[in-house]
Amino acid sequence: MMENIHVIVQRQNDPDSKPYDEEFLIPYRANMNIISVLMSIRSNPVNKQGKHTSPVQWDMNCLEEVCGACSMIINGTPRQACSTLVDRLEQPIRLKPMETIPVVRDLVIERERMFQALKRVQAWIPIDGTYDIGSGPRMDESTRQWGYELSKCFTCGVCLEACPNVNSSADFLGPFVFAQIDVKNIHPTGAMHKQDRLEAFMGDGGLESCGNSQNCVQVCPKGGPLTTSIAKINREATFQSFREFFG
Repeated sequence: MMENIHVIVQRQNDPDSKPYDEEFLIPYRANMNIISVLMSIRSNPVNKQGKHTSPVQWDMNCLEEVCGACSMIINGTPRQACSTLVDRLEQPIRLKPMETIPVVRDLVIERERMFQALKRVQAWIPIDGTYDIGSGPRMDESTRQWGYELSKCFTCGVCLEACPNVNSSADFLGPFVFAQIDVKNIHPTGAMHKQDRLEAFMGDGGLESCGNSQNCVQVCPKGGPLTTSIAKINREATFQSFREFFG
């Protein structure tokens, strides 16, 4: 039986400070996830050397792989801390913040990049109002099922970490944007702004920056059909460019 869990956390005091590693030994319990490990450190912030230290900082919210707040690199793989079980990991367990997104402190990252990307492509459906607009148009079953698969994207940012085209020297919006555009464009009401979304994504940092490495679909915690959306949005953008060229 395992007595302790050996954890190595990459820590950082603030966005401008240099990162460093700190090791911890956590009492083992069956069925622990990474959030449980971090909470154990927080309740008793003593490192492997027996010295008291500051509690490790991280983000969490839903604890059931819905909010995407606890994304981090676990043993070299970007994933959700809440759904990653200790029993399935090799030790020592190495925890790092995602590297393609600025670090605030320890494992906490700044997600503004993702939110700005969603704003740029208008990833919403304008149906809100102060008056009754009645029932919306019906969707056929096949479109509804496809939309449901796309709607599983919860902007966790894991695909950004896995994508080789997302780095400090590139302005690629990220693979998740393809699915966000697709799910809004197939909606009967959202389709009214389909052209605007495509044009926004045809600019700098959009679909031309995608190298189609398909790393994103391999790490997506929801198994989202990102590569299918990538191909679909590329095709629709090509038609859009022809329509604009030939009037």
